[in-house]
Amino acid sequence: MSTIMPQDELFRKAVAWICAAKGESKDSIPVLVEKAAVRFNLGPKDAEFLVKFLREQSGDAVLSES
Repeated sequence: MSTIMPQDELFRKAVAWICAAKGESKDSIPVLVEKAAVRFNLGPKDAEFLVKFLREQSGDAVLSES
């Protein structure tokens, strides 16, 4: 029998998976988000939010390194 997970738990798992995959993969953020959306059953709005969020985080990391 499968377990039903709350949507926010799936979202957290997707973020963790993307963060781990960024270090191991040369895929772009949108490609990783698309893979995570399929893997964790995220909706289009969740995927769109993730792309924006991860791009902002990448920009902040670049700015803080300077």
